[in-house]
Amino acid sequence: MRSTFFFAAAFALVVGLSGCSADGPITGSSEVLQKAQETPYRLETGDKLHITVFGEANLSGDYIVSSDGNIALPLVGNIRATGLTIPQLQQTVTNSLSDRYVQNPRVTIDESTLRPYFILGEVNKPGQYSYVPDLTALGAVATAQGFTYRADMSSIFIRHARQASEQQYRLTSTTMIEPGDTIRITQRYF
Repeated sequence: MRSTFFFAAAFALVVGLSGCSADGPITGSSEVLQKAQETPYRLETGDKLHITVFGEANLSGDYIVSSDGNIALPLVGNIRATGLTIPQLQQTVTNSLSDRYVQNPRVTIDESTLRPYFILGEVNKPGQYSYVPDLTALGAVATAQGFTYRADMSSIFIRHARQASEQQYRLTSTTMIEPGDTIRITQRYF
């Protein structure tokens, strides 16, 4: 009985420590998470925004950042949006309206649908999902209704939007996902 307990404890220790070694770059440190949270989301083509101009119903509505990087706002015309944060675009719209068309405009901008990310492989509902700021890999898996019973939960493969190939990362609670990423969860072999 006692030797069975020690054998079980030793086995659990070996299995636990085997998860500490992994191939590929190590991500998910607190510095990576802090950097991601300090880097604001920048608008790109395909982002859908809801702009509200208080007291001006004809100017309020949903706008999509077009392929040329602009949003087309009535009265004002095209306003450059790519590369701006939402607060910066809000200030730009406010300035554009106050220059010629609306006295003391009060503008709010909310993201409706941001560029999607894709999750494939051993998740219960693979597919395309709308990005949310500060998204982690575990959050993306949760959005896809969790891992399948065959999933390898120690590492993931991520291909960033502007990269040609995917890289393997250790799956931690702070592994960050970017807009346009393709995430692949592989099958475990034991």
